Amino acid sequence: MTEKEKMLNGELYMPENDEVLFNERIKCKTLCYQFNNLSPDKLEQRKELIKKIISKTGNKIWIEQPFICDYGYNIEIGENFYSNHNLTILDCAKVVFGDNVFIAPNVSFYTAEHPIDYEIRNKGLEYAKPITVGNNVWIGGDVTVLSDVTIGNNVVIGAGSVITKDVPDNVVVAGNPARVIRHIDSKLN
Repeated sequence: MTEKEKMLNGELYMPENDEVLFNERIKCKTLCYQFNNLSPDKLEQRKELIKKIISKTGNKIWIEQPFICDYGYNIEIGENFYSNHNLTILDCAKVVFGDNVFIAPNVSFYTAEHPIDYEIRNKGLEYAKPITVGNNVWIGGDVTVLSDVTIGNNVVIGAGSVITKDVPDNVVVAGNPARVIRHIDSKLN
């Protein structure tokens, strides 16, 4: 089994010494560099580059510069997606966003994990688990979403939160680690 196959299967893999993964990261990071260094008024070029970086996108998406990801091909974005500045997605595993997702500045999604056992970790091995974000989700600034997490539909995540476990539908969560603050049971604030 190749290192890429191990990565995509959530198994321990060696990212640094694998030529295929290295070349794929360089290709993606070069496209991110081009995107991040375009003048903000180059709207069509920005849209074209994002479509080259990310494997699957809806028609109505907008990502403010700068944007960083590892591979791009593990990211899927639904319709009506907006991300403010400094979105980081470490997409060694799938990161899937539903429709109507709004992301504030400085938000990070980390699928990569490192073994707790230092002897294994020191060999350079890591693994990755997916992240899924449902529909109608608003994520506040400076939020970190860790691997192997599913965020439900109709969720609001408070600024500065660290999401370490699944978030159910129709809730507001906040904190480090994030916890349910309240349930959303009406369309009123």
